[in-house]
Amino acid sequence: MTAATVNDASMRPLVITMGDPAGIGPEIVVKALAQSSHLLGRVVVAGDMATLQRALHLVGLSGDRGLRLVEVDGPDTLVTGGAGVLRVVQACAPFGPVPFGKISGDAGRSAADCIAAAARWTLQGRTSAMVTAPIHKEAFAAAGLAYPGHTEFLQALAAEHLGVTVSNVPVRMMLSAPGLSTVLVSIHVSLQQALAAVTTERVLQTIRITAAHFVRCGMPHARVAVAGLNPHAGEGGLFGREELDVIAPAVRQAQADGLNVSGPHAPDTVFMRTRQGEFDVVVAMYHDQGLIPVKLLGLEHGVNTTLGLPLIRTSPDHGTAFDLAGTGRASPSSMLAAMDAALGMSA
Repeated sequence: MTAATVNDASMRPLVITMGDPAGIGPEIVVKALAQSSHLLGRVVVAGDMATLQRALHLVGLSGDRGLRLVEVDGPDTLVTGGAGVLRVVQACAPFGPVPFGKISGDAGRSAADCIAAAARWTLQGRTSAMVTAPIHKEAFAAAGLAYPGHTEFLQALAAEHLGVTVSNVPVRMMLSAPGLSTVLVSIHVSLQQALAAVTTERVLQTIRITAAHFVRCGMPHARVAVAGLNPHAGEGGLFGREELDVIAPAVRQAQADGLNVSGPHAPDTVFMRTRQGEFDVVVAMYHDQGLIPVKLLGLEHGVNTTLGLPLIRTSPDHGTAFDLAGTGRASPSSMLAAMDAALGMSA
């Protein structure tokens, strides 16, 4: 078995983070790659060797017929001379595997270190895109990290890389399931804060970020539907004036900019209409408005994409599933969908 360095930009690997080591992240990473063995040469994992080795044993993928972990110095180091080889960079301090299903600061810190390493490589152009396995927000907090999720952490890392303030890297979360994609005006805030975040400026910014993403994906005329905030989109002001005074002006400005956008549409029907093919994506006003319909379609194929970053990042549309951790029963379907999405976008 020999090692070499990647010099061809077209061969830059996809980097996958292991997620919280107490959750199902390491398990779904190895399962997904075992089911897509043709991708092994195109990916590298940012993780902990001992944790990933435990995952292999857990699901029966170690040994001659499974995957073999090979530790490499960096994401651009290739390994040749053997089948079933999964490259791993030890991206966090080495430690013994943490207990399954337990919140700990050590787990949160190791997950964060892997995310930071993967983001750094991707921002530097050493990797083509990153796919992140699930983290636990309480473990992040236990590690003293002031980020409620991946999105905010990656936003801060990107801002640091660019030498700008976080406000200069506006990001949005897009969740996708077969037949439905939705982008959120606000993310991990209380409902009261989410309602306050529905401003003309923020709605317009979300529309622009959404349209720009689809342009990069080869859809310059993507049909963006903007959901209303109130029942029946306010019913002409009877149920609230946010549609008239806040959302509609943002839609008009986006239309004046040449974007293919419409709304505000009644939020109780716009997701159904999108699934039926009338629109390509929905801009939702807050977290649960946009995510409930996507997750109802099935977590097993959902993908989370962060829009607005100077890198490509996707993730499965589910959490750490502490109740499943250690059982070997976690499905890798959403991880596979996230990998396919990242590879497609980076291509």
